[in-house]
Amino acid sequence: MFSRRLVPILLAAAVTSATACRSRPKATPEPLAVPAPAPRDDAAERAAADARDRAERERLERERHEAEHRRVMEAVIYFDYDRSDLSAQARSTLDAKLGVLAGAPSMRIRVSGHTDDRGSDEYNIALGQRRAAAAKRYLAQRGIDGGRIDIVSFGEEQPACTAPDASCWAQNRRDEFQVTAGGLVPGPLSLPVVHPGARPAGR
Repeated sequence: MFSRRLVPILLAAAVTSATACRSRPKATPEPLAVPAPAPRDDAAERAAADARDRAERERLERERHEAEHRRVMEAVIYFDYDRSDLSAQARSTLDAKLGVLAGAPSMRIRVSGHTDDRGSDEYNIALGQRRAAAAKRYLAQRGIDGGRIDIVSFGEEQPACTAPDASCWAQNRRDEFQVTAGGLVPGPLSLPVVHPGARPAGR
């Protein structure tokens, strides 16, 4: 009989305990700490952008100067028929080359003399040699070491134009210039630039 009275008591205690467990609030987890973003360094960003812009401007300027110097060094000079003396226009073109050569002491060039196809092969080889030598002599007399200038004659073997007329012959009577060693000057020329597309001198 004692056991029958004890059962309701135990049931009531169990119900009370379960209710208490359900009503107990759950613990709230602490929020994770999120690091604050680093402050922007606007001055450093501007300095970096300025440095990039400056480097790009310098690169473009350097390329512009190099293209200008290349045009000057590749400018062709022309001769009158059966002549190897330099015209005023040829001297002006060579003067422009002086500025590049003086500013780039390691540069070496080759001057190749050419003729039209009138005359014998032997005569034209000799004439082309005299034409190349005239350009070398002009540059050497104005302070460029002659050891930096090689000369060769192709005579009539490498025509710039093949039409059988006076205009074409005038284009073939020429000296061509090639840089064979050394670099170009990084800065502007001190002498005026002569465009390589200048018209041939004389007939």
